[in-house]
Amino acid sequence: MRILAFETTCDETSAAVLEGGRLRSNEVFSQISLHRKYSGVVPELASRAHLEKIPFVIGGALRRAGVRAPLKKGAFDAVAFSRGPGLPGALMVGRVAAEAAAELAGAPLVGVNHLEGHLLACEFAGGRASEPLEFPLVALLVSGGHTELWHARGYGDYRVLGRTRDDAAGEAFDKVAKLLGLPYPGGPAVEKEAARAAGKVPDFPRPHMPGTRDFSFSGLKTAVSYYLAGRLGQDFYKRGLRLPPGDRARVCRAFQDAVTETLVKKTADTARSLGLKRIAVGGGVSANGALRAAFARLQGFEVRFSERAYCSDNAAMVALCALRRLEAGKYRNSLRVAPGLADPGW
Repeated sequence: MRILAFETTCDETSAAVLEGGRLRSNEVFSQISLHRKYSGVVPELASRAHLEKIPFVIGGALRRAGVRAPLKKGAFDAVAFSRGPGLPGALMVGRVAAEAAAELAGAPLVGVNHLEGHLLACEFAGGRASEPLEFPLVALLVSGGHTELWHARGYGDYRVLGRTRDDAAGEAFDKVAKLLGLPYPGGPAVEKEAARAAGKVPDFPRPHMPGTRDFSFSGLKTAVSYYLAGRLGQDFYKRGLRLPPGDRARVCRAFQDAVTETLVKKTADTARSLGLKRIAVGGGVSANGALRAAFARLQGFEVRFSERAYCSDNAAMVALCALRRLEAGKYRNSLRVAPGLADPGW
């Protein structure tokens, strides 16, 4: 089965070809340089960049996979795209491109959930979908826009157990990096600084939110802001005041430790409450080395991460979602949510 897939949910434009479970191509254009001066993604700029770059990304993916353009009938067995969640304008670009490709190839169009893609990305090993997940399991999906816990009982059979009530973990990394004068994206910058930390670090709160499986990182970000204001003055950011390098590294380490401990504890507690031993972690923040090391120290659990190449947004994971859905004969999603949680939509 040969599948062409598109990913345009946020600030990566990606197209991939998956054939027989083997990744023939996975082209990704990142907009980091475009959004860096704003310290975050600007939706309108992201949408325009997707529109500008997607023809070249598609062309690159097809050439690398050995598929001739323009597409002919029968070139693909299916065309997949991310239906959401994501930025509306960005999603529209990917959907229109997928609809056009499906029409040209005479292939069915399969819309998948972007977050399911981050979960199934754990199955890639060496460019092949050769490590199928074993269900049931608890999935932690942690990225710039989302922090969620799922009870995954099978392909397409997921129940949302909890999610962030305010900032996602990746968003908190970006905002703290901005407070500290570090570049966007904040995750890699904070991790790099944290690795340099020496000596005693500040004591930031752990937002465990007892009695719920939800997350909240806005207060942790505020705690960092208050700490900096206490050291540098209330208007430190406006005046461009920054901590010395050593102090900045210790703040990064303290913040990263607080996020990591919260994510690991909440996930492990959820798995224990369900009597499950398997955990899968996906999303951009799952590339963080401290988070991976903390999960590796967990006793009594089998923890799966995706290879770092597939942690950030990419079309390979979208193609794999479509493949699993087609193999099971399912075109519709069966995601259910716990009472009081909104359906993320497909």
